[in-house]
Parts: sequence; C-alpha cells; structure tokens
Amino acid sequence: MKIVNIYFLSGALLFSSVAAMAQKQTPPTGGEPRNFTLPAKQEFTLPNGLQATMVPYGEIPKVTVSLMVQVGNVHETEKENGLADITGQLMREGTTNLNAKQIAEQAARMGGSVDVSVGSNQTTISGSVLSEYGPDLVKLLADLVQHPAFPPSEIERIKNDFKRNMNLARSQPGTQADTKFRMAIYKGHPYGRDLPTDAQIDAFTVEQVRDFYQRQFGAQRTGVYVAGKFQGEAMRQAITAALSEWQQGPPPRIEIAQPITKPDMLLLDRPGAPQSTLIIGLPTIDPSHPDYTKMRVMNSLLGGSFGSRITRNIRENKGYTYSPYSSIAPRYRVADWSEQADVTTEHTGNSLKEIVNEIDRLQKEAPSPEELKGIQNYVAGIFVLQNSSPGGIINQLNFLDLHGLPDTYLTNQVQAIHAVTPQEVKDLAKKYIRPEDMTMVVVGDKKVITPQIKKFQSEKKKRAL
Repeated sequence: MKIVNIYFLSGALLFSSVAAMAQKQTPPTGGEPRNFTLPAKQEFTLPNGLQATMVPYGEIPKVTVSLMVQVGNVHETEKENGLADITGQLMREGTTNLNAKQIAEQAARMGGSVDVSVGSNQTTISGSVLSEYGPDLVKLLADLVQHPAFPPSEIERIKNDFKRNMNLARSQPGTQADTKFRMAIYKGHPYGRDLPTDAQIDAFTVEQVRDFYQRQFGAQRTGVYVAGKFQGEAMRQAITAALSEWQQGPPPRIEIAQPITKPDMLLLDRPGAPQSTLIIGLPTIDPSHPDYTKMRVMNSLLGGSFGSRITRNIRENKGYTYSPYSSIAPRYRVADWSEQADVTTEHTGNSLKEIVNEIDRLQKEAPSPEELKGIQNYVAGIFVLQNSSPGGIINQLNFLDLHGLPDTYLTNQVQAIHAVTPQEVKDLAKKYIRPEDMTMVVVGDKKVITPQIKKFQSEKKKRAL
C-alpha cells in the first residue's frame, strides 16, 4: 500500500508540475504587425542602359550579386523551344577567358559559388561570396554574361542532360497536368508551349546558341542587384568598370499573353494510376492590379495555406489527398489562379465537388474575423521571411522592376495584408474565382474516373440552373 501511495503521490506531483510548466510556457500575445522597412537603395544607370541597384543588408560579412537579364523561354520562337535553357547551361561552361573549372575555383576562393538559371522571363547569373571579394565577384559575373565561350565540345552532353530532364518531367502526372493547363490557358503564346521534345533538342547547334545570345542578350535588358554587407563605392566602381563596355543589345520586350477563359474538362489517361492529379483554374489579375494583395490573402484562406478551407476539407476531413494547394502564378502582365491536388482515384469526382463547394461557400458567406486574422498573420509572416536574406531582398526588388511596381508595394505590404476585410474576401472570391469559367485538367485512370467526372458535371449543371 505504501508503495502504491508513493507512486500515486509522485504521479500527482508530476501532473501538477507539467500543468504548471504548461501555464508558464504559454506564448505571449504577438505584437502589432509592422511594415517592412526597405534599406536605403543606391541606384544608377550606365550609359549602355544597364541598371544597378545596391542595398546594404545585415551584418554577416557576405554579399550576393545577381545579374537579371530579361531573356527566357518567352523569347523563344516555336522552333527555338528550349533554346534559352541550352544557352544558359552552356554559359556555365566557361568564358573566352576562363573555363568552367577555373570559374568554380575562383568563386570557391572567394568563399562562395556562382550559378546560371533560366526561367520563363529571365536568365539569372548570380553568386554569393565573402564581402571583401564583392568587386571580384562582379568582375567574374560580368565575364560570364559578356564573354561566354559556348564550347562546342560540351553541347552534346548538355543536350543529353536536358533531354533526360525533360523526359523525366514529362513522365510526372503533375507536369502533365500543368502543361495541359498552360497550353489551354495561354494557347498561341510561349507560356502555353509543351516541353521541348528530343528531336527539338537534338536539332540545336552551337551556332544557334550564339545567334540566340547575340539577338537577345545585352545591357538594356539587364539589371544588377547587390545585397548584403559591402562597400558601396567599391561595388559601384566594379560594376561600372566591368559592364560599361557591354553591347547595348535589344530593348526590354516581353510579348504580353492574351489568356483564354474557357470552361472545359480535359482528361489525360494514366491507366492503373492509384491517384488522379487535378488542376482547376482560370486567368486572373496580375501584380499590377490594385486587388492583387487582397487576392493573395483570399487565396491563402481558400486553398493557399496549410490551414486553408480546401485543405481542411479534402485533406483533414475527407482524407482524399495529402497535399492540395492553390496558387496565383504571376507571369508578365498576366496571371492565373489554380487549385492543384493528387487525390485517390476513387474520390476524383468527390474531390472536384468539394473544391467547388468551398469556392461557392466563400462566395456566399464572408469568413469570420478570427479566421481571416489567422490567415493574415500567416501571409504577413511569409512576406517577412521572404525579406530575411540578401537573396530574398534581391528577388523582391527584381519582382518590383519586372512588374513595374513602386517601392510602396513592399513597404506597405504588411499594412495592406491586415487591411483586407471579410467582406472583401467574399467579394473577391465571387469576382475572380468562378468555377463556371474554369478549365479543369484531370490526369488519371480514365476508365475509373470518367463516370465520376460525368456525375460531377451533371450535378454542377443542375446547380447552375
């Protein structure tokens, strides 16, 4: 009995101690949200049109430099599908002054590395090194962008690597769905092209790469961004000395897409697939629109965060999927909204139904202030994290320049996020997220999902009447 009593007493004391600790560890109430303060920028333009922006940031003795050149897949003709990627990869292989190994060794001696990446709208040549080597990094990146060697000995290897990557991507249901969705929304525009085929890639020559470079690259299309800890005057002199003589090149130009809003159901067969991949969406407003920040908040509440309504519905409550999400994809002067999910095959139709139900519910009933507040804190928190590194600062500044936005887009962002009202969220969902206008793509086992899709469409039609 004594032993039992001792255990009982020990358990009671332990429970009391844990309860007391839980009370003591209750986190304090969060402070008032504060707007982001953009460090003082130093901006200048070289006679050849190249623009430079330098932002002191942080105390860690490192500096990041990025050359953003407005050349990407959007600048390819139909016959050049993938040529921008080959050009970027071949740029990595050295300059007329240094080979790839020497470039890597120089960057390593500076305490960092360099990289070249190609996107839809831009090619980025960037690196991060110890602060004292900032001017040397500028010189190295300037050599890469101005004097690429495009060695013929490397092109076959690069093309083979690119083919493998494209074939791997093409085999993924998510890529299949995304490609089909873009091809429907942006038909006739480079944003809506399929992945390059083996035959297209095999046909590229070094001469085509050099011609593409000469036609597309130049100072007028380039912005240099510097962020981190550095000596301003030394960096300015380095940029001026290294890049003033570069060819002016063509003026900035991106063909603005005319996205298609069309209610459609596109099925891609994947026999025996245990899951269906869904993408449903439509064109929407781009970052230059006054409603864009409000739209981001609404999207996070609807499907763009782990605590969003669609996620709670088809992941937490129904168990149809593991990682659904919605997003706004800003391109150039256009954007599209979509909800994406990999769902169990047997619940393909049910998943589509529940996604549309959540959209309809938000269109009819504004969220509570408490629900909205949680989402606003999340969106503001993500924004703060995006500005917590030199690379993040550069990405934000480049986003402003690409989309023609003022600095206040950043400095007033937190305030704008928290100013969104429940009624505005409801109104935005009704105005911009319209299921009746959506293109829907489903990749899955056709024989299993077709009856489900027909049932979903029939019920959808009844609701519309």
